[in-house]
Amino acid sequence: MATDPAAAAAAALTLPSPTAAFLAPYLPAAAAAAARKDRPFVTLTYAASLDSHLSVAAGTQTALSGGGSKALTHYLRAQHAAILVGASTAAADDPGLNSRLDGADAGSQPRPIILDPRFRWRFSRDARVLRAARARLGKAPWIFVARGCLEDRADERVRWVEEAGGRVVPLDDCDGWWSWTYLLSAMRSLGVESVMIEGGATVINDLLRLENRALLDSVVVTVAPVYLGSGGVNVSPQHEQGREGEAVVRFKDVQWQVLGRDVVMAARPETCE
Repeated sequence: MATDPAAAAAAALTLPSPTAAFLAPYLPAAAAAAARKDRPFVTLTYAASLDSHLSVAAGTQTALSGGGSKALTHYLRAQHAAILVGASTAAADDPGLNSRLDGADAGSQPRPIILDPRFRWRFSRDARVLRAARARLGKAPWIFVARGCLEDRADERVRWVEEAGGRVVPLDDCDGWWSWTYLLSAMRSLGVESVMIEGGATVINDLLRLENRALLDSVVVTVAPVYLGSGGVNVSPQHEQGREGEAVVRFKDVQWQVLGRDVVMAARPETCE
């Protein structure tokens, strides 16, 4: 059963001040983010098991993080102008994509952005993200769709999004996916100064590739003390050709904090710059 937005709002979350201080160096500074014209400040964040799985199987929502880590996620959402997920994550999780942080108001809510090149997310008017927007507990989504897949503007999904105050945004046609340079440039042209990217696995693994890592300003990963086992949806970026035997990704400016039963890493990816 889908969660009612009003009930979700009642379960407001509070982040301890030491955790806010721990995150501060990795958050977008408003003035600096506004001054950047080529792309938004980008934070990649997700929760994973000890075997680096996001869920037990594709299309299956799996609870991983505890209460403290959930508060951290909602705090991060409130610190960014937008929150981005892929269409597969939207379809599997039916997320609200808002912040339930205690004291969060309409002005501190992130803009949900769903990447859906083929416009294949078959949501209903009762989707949580739309209900949250209509209840003024979050902002209405922008759905990025390849122009050639948006031929029918009379599609009822377009109407539902626009009724809630959102947009279905046509972007250039692509061969299955857009480049991240193009996507981030498109977001910045729409006024997005910072974006928190939450998943799913295809999005995360693609962003951690060598050619895209320089686009990441911060990475915040919550590790839950569980194994999900073989067959799970895994975060494991591929080795680049000619770089076998090396670490796929290394991090710098690394800090750790224990939150309840979970541990959180905040860091910046090393690049070849």
